[in-house]
Amino acid sequence: MSLPKKEFTTIIVERNAPGFSQQAMHGKMMWRASDTAQLFFDDCKVPKENMLGAPGQGSKIMLQTLDAGRLSIAAMGLGCAQGAYELALTYAKERKQFGKTIAQFQAISFKLADMAMKIELARTFLYKACWLKDTKQSFTKEAAMAKLYCSEIAKEVADAAVQIHGGYGLMKEYNVERFYRDQRLLQIGEGTSEIQRMVIAKQIGC
Repeated sequence: MSLPKKEFTTIIVERNAPGFSQQAMHGKMMWRASDTAQLFFDDCKVPKENMLGAPGQGSKIMLQTLDAGRLSIAAMGLGCAQGAYELALTYAKERKQFGKTIAQFQAISFKLADMAMKIELARTFLYKACWLKDTKQSFTKEAAMAKLYCSEIAKEVADAAVQIHGGYGLMKEYNVERFYRDQRLLQIGEGTSEIQRMVIAKQIGC
């Protein structure tokens, strides 16, 4: 006799549900202002009307949520990259060495040019993915690509921004240090970069 097929159902658990509790998590490397907590469900009970969607549709609902969530993470990555780039550009135009701003040195100007190019490419593709979602077209592949690319670009741009700041980029007095820390979560949240590559590979028939 074959075992019954496992089904997943989505349920909304409210904060005051019996048996539900949470414990705040501190000491994070990044996003210290966000409300991050461990969630505990000890004999937790919720009314039947808290079921979201039909029974057995939990996996489908959660996967759809992930697609949209990946666009949000991609947008965060784009914003992080833009912010780090603007800090680096401003600093490079103000910091002087050997009688001229460091932005006038080719090594720095080329680095800033690459940062600007990567950001615009990330922005263009993210907007395309969002357009597909808004026009109710399939966007699973594009959401994974946007999330992967924007989060990776955030890492590259933030790293370059710290490099341009030199030793000051390692000091908490300079905001670029926070950008460098904050970007790290983007390659993990809503599916790691490795998972995004798995999704993309599946979407292209591998």
